Amino acid sequence: MFRKISMAFAATLIMAGTAWADPIEGNWKTQAGSTAAITGGGDAFSITLKSGKFAGKRIGSFKVSGANKYTGTITDPETDKTYSGKASVSGASLKMSGCVLGGLICRSQTWHKL
Repeated sequence: MFRKISMAFAATLIMAGTAWADPIEGNWKTQAGSTAAITGGGDAFSITLKSGKFAGKRIGSFKVSGANKYTGTITDPETDKTYSGKASVSGASLKMSGCVLGGLICRSQTWHKL
């Protein structure tokens, strides 16, 4: 009986840890000053610009790769170049980086939650 209760308690703590993670979903202020909305759920998310010159353009998709860490693709709306990328959330900051040509050319940005 005690073992069943202990296992149930452990499972509850694991689930609670996921709930306490910093969420990637929401509206973010990009480095260029536009607003980007990250939507989705589970382990898949998409990024769409909501304001600025490229409002309405879908610019990325990410999947969960760890606690507050994501991998996927991000497109520069100005040049339409797509980069393989990584993202990590820490509080109200989203650090994103993307590379092309096997990591030869890389760029990074930090977005802030609105």
